[in-house]
Amino acid sequence: MSRSPKVVLGLSVVLMAATVARVHLKQWQDLQRLHGGVIRDIERQNWKKENISLLGEQIILTEQLEAETEKMIVAKGSQKT
Repeated sequence: MSRSPKVVLGLSVVLMAATVARVHLKQWQDLQRLHGGVIRDIERQNWKKENISLLGEQIILTEQLEAETEKMIVAKGSQKT
């Protein structure tokens, strides 16, 4: 076998191996990116649940504050008369 076909065969094998390696690397990166998306979605869901819980607490505290304020206004009004 002469030198030229050996070079072409070797170059073809190297390019094919590089292409296969690149495809596998790209698939692995895509898989990691998808997995990261799932983790971010779970974190967003947990954050949303926490915010809803905090909002509920704020609503309760606001209602308590408004009730106390109303009691104070009624008490001041009865003291004036």
